[in-house]
Amino acid sequence: MKRSGGHILVEQLRIQGVDTIFGVPGESFLNVLDGLHDHTNHMRFVICRQEGGAAMMADAYGKTTGRPGICMVTRGPGATNASAGVHVAYQDSTPMILLIGQVGRDMMEREAFQEVDYRRMFGQMAKWVAQIDDAARIPEFINRAFSVAMSGRRGPVVLALPEDMLTDVVETPDAKPVQPVETHPSDAQMARLKDMLKAAKKPFMIVGGSGWSETVREQVQAWAGASGIPVGASFRRQDYIDNDWPNYVGDVGIGINPKLQARIKEADLLLVMGAKLGEMATGGYTMIDIPSPTQTLVHVHAGAEELNHVYTADLPINATAAGFAAALQKIGPVDGRAWAESTKTLRADYEAWQTVPPSPGDVQMMDIVKWLTKTQGSDLVLCNGAGNYATWLHRFHRYRKHTNQLAPTSGSMGYGLPASVAAKLVHPERTVVAFAGDGCFLMHGQEFATALQYGANIIVVVVNNGMYGTIRMHQEREYPARVSGTELRNPDFAAYARAFGGHGETVLKTEEFASAFERAKASGKPAIIEIKLDPEALTPRMTLSQIREAAVKAKAHHSDR
Repeated sequence: MKRSGGHILVEQLRIQGVDTIFGVPGESFLNVLDGLHDHTNHMRFVICRQEGGAAMMADAYGKTTGRPGICMVTRGPGATNASAGVHVAYQDSTPMILLIGQVGRDMMEREAFQEVDYRRMFGQMAKWVAQIDDAARIPEFINRAFSVAMSGRRGPVVLALPEDMLTDVVETPDAKPVQPVETHPSDAQMARLKDMLKAAKKPFMIVGGSGWSETVREQVQAWAGASGIPVGASFRRQDYIDNDWPNYVGDVGIGINPKLQARIKEADLLLVMGAKLGEMATGGYTMIDIPSPTQTLVHVHAGAEELNHVYTADLPINATAAGFAAALQKIGPVDGRAWAESTKTLRADYEAWQTVPPSPGDVQMMDIVKWLTKTQGSDLVLCNGAGNYATWLHRFHRYRKHTNQLAPTSGSMGYGLPASVAAKLVHPERTVVAFAGDGCFLMHGQEFATALQYGANIIVVVVNNGMYGTIRMHQEREYPARVSGTELRNPDFAAYARAFGGHGETVLKTEEFASAFERAKASGKPAIIEIKLDPEALTPRMTLSQIREAAVKAKAHHSDR
């Protein structure tokens, strides 16, 4: 049967199990939209308000489901807007496919209206970038795109779709559903790992990367618990381990517990499962020596290219999270009596790290986060972008299940709101809360309209301190009292919610938050809770004034020398 290219594309997505596409419509792919009209019972096209938000929703979908999130945008400005989400997916190793409407084939290389060479544009932030010039090859390209996105180190794929190719009518067979490839360690590698652990006195395990599931989490916890090994989660992967589990000792990321950092430095064996050992997981590459760590390093990663990329491993293992977790069950636990007490000490250090003195002002973010942990159950999903407000989530909330944390390891602002929309659409039964700073929220605040349109009853907590807080923190450290380019004048965020038809609340004191949250939850609408936070409450560790004073003293000491 002959079909148009756009209809062939839609049918290939259906064969690959796609049920949701996030995007902003464009005239460059009208034939695809026409094809979707025939599949409304199987695939929903979630109409977003900006392509960056759509791409971040696709990333969050990929994180939540383990299947590629699909984003569809138009050429030129649509693609450049979407690049923010593609970068998140690349650095976060999230399976994702971005489909871009392109100018007609007969117009290329003339700088036609909104023409961009996407191979050059996305070359360094995607696993594969291609253009489909022949409609008969659409099944082949889509098949390969799904395979690449889900194989090895997972990540984004970008496909450009010339407008005239999509309207070509051709006859071509459909592809088959792609089966992701799981890689497994050899028996010899696992035997060597067990011998290395038997010889160790201070082992430490770091988990991260992508491709995890609840089954993987349960298997890893069962093995590490029986072995008594302390486990830390890499940056924004805290939901990979139940934070109430006795062997979980904290997150290995920004603002790491100094005692945990010291323990990693003095470990005699590091078992790193999935994490790529980038800047965040290594304290700016200071906790582990390059290229040869002082610790014995066992590095497990799904992408062979990541092994020995920065750090030379004593035992590199090319395996997926599922493959390695299954192999751990086969070798069984090791005798952990040699490090049992140090694991207990690390856990006690983690518990102590979750209590700090009160911050300036009438709102205590630590108490608000702890209230959410205590009252909202193990299915609570927390989403956030980037900013100092996120340090309270990372430090004080306890994640209990996989996919309970949706946050960009790339450190992208504007992620939390679109991520929460995707999470709520996938899991409507869960309570989904997005945290955002005042600057972070307004980068993709328009996607609150998307939440209203699709009945995604999220709760957005906007932490408003009237500035780009993280940049202000660095500014005060480097150029104390010389404030420039970091002040913000904001709208009434609760009124913003009501203007869209949602529910709005304003919180001025800690004790007001619980009732405001319950009203938001009971409203049956997407909601925004604005928290007015004292600008002095810049971090859980130090106030704005303390950061400034410390910087002034350091500069004075330096000049005296």
